[in-house]
Amino acid sequence: MSKQFALLKERRFFPFFLTQFLGAFNDNVFKNALVIMIAFKVAEQQVDGLTNLAFGLFILPFFLFSAFAGQVADKYEKSALIQRVKMFEIMVMLTACAGFYFQSVGLLIFVLFLMGSQSSLFGPVKYGYLPEKLSTDELIGGNAMVEASTFISILLGTILGGILIAKATTIPISFAVVLFAVLGFIASKQIPNTPPADDKIQLDWNILRATKNNLKFLPGNRVVFLSILGISWFWFFGSVFLAQMPNYTRTVLNGNEHVVTVLLTMFSIGIGAGSLLCEKLSGRRVEIGLVPVGAIGLAWFSLDLYWASMVWVDQGNLNFESFLSAQGAWRVCLDLMLIGVFGGLYIVPLYALIQERSDKGCVSRVIAGNNIINALFMVVAALLGIVVLVVFEMSIPQLFLITTLLHVIVCLYIFTVVPEFLMRLVAWFLVSMVYRVKTTGLDNIPTDGPVVLVCNHVTFVDPMILGGRIRRPVRFVMYYKIFQHGLMKPLFKAAKTIPIASPKESVEIMENAFASVKTALENNDVVGIFPEGALTKDGHMAPFKKGIERIITETPVTVVPMALNNLWGSYFSRYDKKIIHRRPRKLWAKVELIVGQPIPPEEVTAERLFEAVTELKTQADIANPLAPKTDSNA
Repeated sequence: MSKQFALLKERRFFPFFLTQFLGAFNDNVFKNALVIMIAFKVAEQQVDGLTNLAFGLFILPFFLFSAFAGQVADKYEKSALIQRVKMFEIMVMLTACAGFYFQSVGLLIFVLFLMGSQSSLFGPVKYGYLPEKLSTDELIGGNAMVEASTFISILLGTILGGILIAKATTIPISFAVVLFAVLGFIASKQIPNTPPADDKIQLDWNILRATKNNLKFLPGNRVVFLSILGISWFWFFGSVFLAQMPNYTRTVLNGNEHVVTVLLTMFSIGIGAGSLLCEKLSGRRVEIGLVPVGAIGLAWFSLDLYWASMVWVDQGNLNFESFLSAQGAWRVCLDLMLIGVFGGLYIVPLYALIQERSDKGCVSRVIAGNNIINALFMVVAALLGIVVLVVFEMSIPQLFLITTLLHVIVCLYIFTVVPEFLMRLVAWFLVSMVYRVKTTGLDNIPTDGPVVLVCNHVTFVDPMILGGRIRRPVRFVMYYKIFQHGLMKPLFKAAKTIPIASPKESVEIMENAFASVKTALENNDVVGIFPEGALTKDGHMAPFKKGIERIITETPVTVVPMALNNLWGSYFSRYDKKIIHRRPRKLWAKVELIVGQPIPPEEVTAERLFEAVTELKTQADIANPLAPKTDSNA
């Protein structure tokens, strides 16, 4: 599989990457030039209103046209659609030339609306194209490259837009926006043909009805829908900060146009770095455990930006050089850069998760629905800016504080409603701190539908290792006394763990466990079982109990055997009989998770599954002859 930078060498990715980069770059050349023109060349009493109006009109078309764009993107071949969208961009930029020539802020704001319209048409095609051309293991890297390049384009476009609008004549800025639109169209001609996802779709030309219908089917996949809400919240959060940056620079920091560029540069570098870090931190898989990390970082550093702004001492009019030497300037820059880093960690896994878990025939329509909700959140963000700054006459730092507090509330809600995010964070963090886990055969686990996973049981953290590596959420069956442990019970309940007991201990708990497993499978969940019934006491596998046969008899589903290797002897195993004698062992050991071929329900027996897991472990031992054999099957 190609790593994220290697994708740039491939025709299936690079022309698309270049097209979207040039489009985002050109958007920001124009948009930043316009915002700076408003901030520094319009009457002061009109600045706040016009700035927020400009951002509101840019994202309004996403709300109006995304549903129809999603239908078109799923119905027709995508490369031709991209070319038509880029041709429309050229026409929009020619209109912008007239606005710059006549210094007409009204016409330029209308052009901003047209740009938003063009972007609303491109978005569903853009994110629908990626899962068509990239494998699952490439999705996180491909999305990271797209998000990083988007914000690098913001950086470069911001710099160039600021430089060109400062010129005495508008000819350079007019020439630039048309040139980059033409280059984007040329790049789009090289994008390979991409067959339609569903050419039987009937287009609904009624914009309001299409929008309503698009939104209605989104809640069908709960995790995808809440991921969309998470993405939309990021754009609400980010648009508040980005929209106010020119005016924040002028009124709080007392800086000029070049200081605006410095601040947006720090934010863009952070987003790019955070996005590219995702593939490294996630092991090239869709790791939603990074999302809470990103959310916490966004809250922490946006709060610090508020405090840095409140203690800022007026040091006179600041240009580029004087700002960098001003007291507190580097704190502001660092806050913005780290807001960007954690923003990248937050948003890239969410985009990849939507593409991975959406039905392949309607990815573009899901992205369209995402864009509609994004637009709604961003319109509300623009209204919030107007209300806080114009109606209540509060300061921009106070707006940042209000947004941060709302961010904390929204994230707590999302992570409470969908505990999978926090569960993956805990599993990913704890396991990554202790072991280096190599996985083989993860694609053998079905991407949807009910399935039972069976595995040998070596340590107390086996569920974390499995849950942190398997892409779908797993409901593990757990011994009830461990489940009822006071400190861990809330965590186990959040993970929807199923407690079980032996018939000698409690028939009621046992029967409830089998009923819960049956319900979970009927709901198309993944259920994880350790059929040995207990941790190994000597590193050898015990015979599998018959409970698995009852489960499959009651609910015939596919069973996938798995094996954990090289865990015996670690601190979390029973290598040392007494906890007091245990000491850290096998820190950063190379642990293996081997996933076998699915076994149909009619072939499932306890003995058959035992043999399958045994064979997987034997294969691992043969492949690694020098590895310790203390957790072998002999």
